Amino acid sequence: MREILGRRRRLRFWRNKGPAQPAQLDVALTCATEWGWPVLPGVGWKAVGTGAGAGNERGRGCACPDLECVVPGAHPFDPGVLAATADERMLRWWWANRPTAPVVLATGGTAPCAVSLPAVAGARALAELDRLELRLGPVIASPTRWSVLVAPYSLEQLGELLFAKDCVPSSLRFHGGGGYVVLPPSETGAGQVRWERAPLPGSATPWLPRVETVMDVLVEASINAPDGGSRLAY
Repeated sequence: MREILGRRRRLRFWRNKGPAQPAQLDVALTCATEWGWPVLPGVGWKAVGTGAGAGNERGRGCACPDLECVVPGAHPFDPGVLAATADERMLRWWWANRPTAPVVLATGGTAPCAVSLPAVAGARALAELDRLELRLGPVIASPTRWSVLVAPYSLEQLGELLFAKDCVPSSLRFHGGGGYVVLPPSETGAGQVRWERAPLPGSATPWLPRVETVMDVLVEASINAPDGGSRLAY
């Protein structure tokens, strides 16, 4: 059985615990208290540009001080990623102060790891994984990159796996211990983050494939992307 519900319906975290709360907090609490995944708020985005006037368009940039941030709005800032927690009181305090802050999952350890690739390559990879009837867990999609959540792996395991490959395109990124990914329904400088393959509803921790199960397909899809898989785009 493949988890392919993301295209058919939007994931809703029904908690039924008191009054309505921001969607980001609801997701953070589900990840932390039901699945044991440590999360923290992301820095978020801000409008940038030359302001109002004919021909002057305002875009999106990162709310951090780095004017050339390569992951605008899609990374931790204050606190840093090491502060990620599954403590409900801390999460409620963070999102009470910043209710629209992106939800950032700290990867590795007790939480999933992830492999991300450009959006076009990601769509091709998922189509091929479906054709092969390989079971997938949750898949996250942004306008520029898709992230496949996988079971936790160590750096040693990843190193051995990559060493056996003739070519690994630089556009393929690995989010292991000390890394992070942004979870839906967050909004970043690149746009809205959504589930391409949503976790199954309910309190059970989402099932995750092993990284070696999907690696060949992700590498091949990245190599065959329109830009040759060499461009590291966010």
